Parts: sequence; structure tokens; C-alpha cells
Amino acid sequence: MAGRAVWLYMLPYGIAALFYGPLVRIFDAKKVEVLCLFLFSLANLWAGLSRNITSFLAARFLMGVFGASVIPLALILIARHIDEKNRGRLVGIFFSITFLASLLGLFLSGIVPWRFIFLAPAISGFLLCVLMAVALPSFKEDKAAITVRYGAALKNKAIIYLFSYIFLSSLLYHGIQQWLAVYFSARFSFNQLVISMLITLTSASGIIGELGGGWFADVIGRIKTAELGASLMVLSVFLLTLKLNLFILALIMIIWGLGWAFNHAGVSTLLTDLPREFLNEAASLNSSVRFIAGGLGVALGGVFIQKGLNLNFLILGWGLILLAAYTKKLLIPSQAAPARGGSLRG
Repeated sequence: MAGRAVWLYMLPYGIAALFYGPLVRIFDAKKVEVLCLFLFSLANLWAGLSRNITSFLAARFLMGVFGASVIPLALILIARHIDEKNRGRLVGIFFSITFLASLLGLFLSGIVPWRFIFLAPAISGFLLCVLMAVALPSFKEDKAAITVRYGAALKNKAIIYLFSYIFLSSLLYHGIQQWLAVYFSARFSFNQLVISMLITLTSASGIIGELGGGWFADVIGRIKTAELGASLMVLSVFLLTLKLNLFILALIMIIWGLGWAFNHAGVSTLLTDLPREFLNEAASLNSSVRFIAGGLGVALGGVFIQKGLNLNFLILGWGLILLAAYTKKLLIPSQAAPARGGSLRG
């Protein structure tokens, strides 16, 4: 029953993310985010004060709906207001902070009462709402009617290729990542503390990886950064199938976290380079596709790992090899995505 708290957050998150991109065509992104943050904080407060599981799950549902606003709006604002040569750095900083927050939440969940995990973001969220309302500038652009262009965006072959890549990368990553603890327990008989430290290394290296990946995206290019990340993930997965000592496994976890972060930063920066015609829908689709594909990946990994401990890594590892090999083919069209069916942009 309590396990529903996971998908009752992820599913509404993936669906609600689709609305925020089109919404900021008519409403000021600042007002949208302040309102969403207030309602997200209210949902956290509800969860922290819940007296029964039904009330808690309802709060989790609302947390997914309003929490989904952050990433699409952040990518839209970076694309609109930051020079193309510096976007990667800002994308890297943004996602590095999200990795840091996730790591902090993971750490706190083991040492504080569970209600505090929801009450802390509720209180800090209300304070942040006030700060944003006072200090954040308006992001309202020219007045426009609200339009939804998902149909037009998905008719664009470059957009289809890009989101096919995002779907596959998220599915393969989560299909492996979410089963690492089970794998370490069953194959190596590590205790809970050791497993927790190994998993924590992936998040810790991800913080550095997002910063470095964003910088690489600006310096060596978005696609080369994504290719480097995919190659590091491939290397990590196949090393995991070997019987290695704890020190080597720790290094593999660091490489795995760096690989995902480099790939994520490169592709996310590429999203900000898309024509403005598709930018809002692309930013929303990014969150939606990643969450849906991640959930499917977890389910698929569960099926494979029940058949054999190494089978999940071998099958999904070969999927990563194909992904790395076709990274350039799938992503290059996005660098010259045609607007309104016109000629390719350089």
C-alpha cells in the first residue's frame, strides 16, 4: 500500500509536465512557478501531517502534479535568456543542484523521522515563495494566446529522433540503476551499509558530472558530451558482470554516475537549442518522457533480473552499446531542427 507513493508521484508528474510548457506562453513563468511552489509546499505539509495512508497518497499525487513544473520551466528560461555558448554551464549547474538535493534527501531519510522529510520542504518552500515573489524578475514576454503544439512538434523527424533517444536512455539507465542494490546483495552478499555507500557514489559523482557535462557541452559540443557519457555507462555495465573487489566496484559506480550525468547534461543542453517554435513543448516532453520511460525501465529490469543476475546487465548493456553507437545519428538532426517544415537551421 505504501509502495504506491512512488508511482502516485511519478505518473502525475509525467502527465502534468506536458501542461507547463504551453502554459507559460500566456502566463508569466515567474507567477506560474511561484504558484506551483506554493501548492507543492502545501502538498508536502499535508503529507507530513497525514494521519492515514489514503491522505498521504493523495498528497503525493498533488506533489507530482505541481513538482513537475520545475524542470520544464527552468529549461525554457535558460533557452530564452542565456546565450547559446553558455547554456550548457547553466544546465549543468541546475541539474547538479538537483543531484545534490537528492543526495541530501537520501541522507536525511536515514536519520530523521519520516514526517520531517515532508515538513522540511514545506517550510522552506513557503519561505522560498516569498523570496521569489519579491526578488525574481518577471519573465512575461509578448502577450499570446495559449497554444499547444505537440502535434506539430511530433511531426518533426528531428524531434522524434531526439525524444526516441531520451526515452531509450532513460529506460536503459533506470532499468539498471534501480536494481543495483538487489544485484550487490544477491551476487556479492554486501550488507546494507556497503550497498548504500555504493549507490550514494553514483549520486555524488553525478553532482560533479552534471557540472562537468554542462561545461563540456559548451566546449566540445552537446553530442560529443552525450556520446562520452553513453560510452562510460557501457564500460560500467559490462565491468559489473565481473567478480571484482569492493574498491573496483566503487570506481565503477563513480564512472557510472559520471556517464549518466554527462549524457544527461549534453542532451538537456541540446534541448535548449531547439527552435522557439518547439521549445516549450520539448521542455515539457523531456520531463514526461524521462519519467514514463524510467518507470518502464524499472519494470523491465525486474523481469530480467529474476531470470538471472547478469542477464539484466547483459541485455540492457547491449542496449546501451546500440545507444552509444547511434547517439550521433539520432541527435545530429536536432542541431538543425527545421521550423515549420522549412529548411534546416545551421
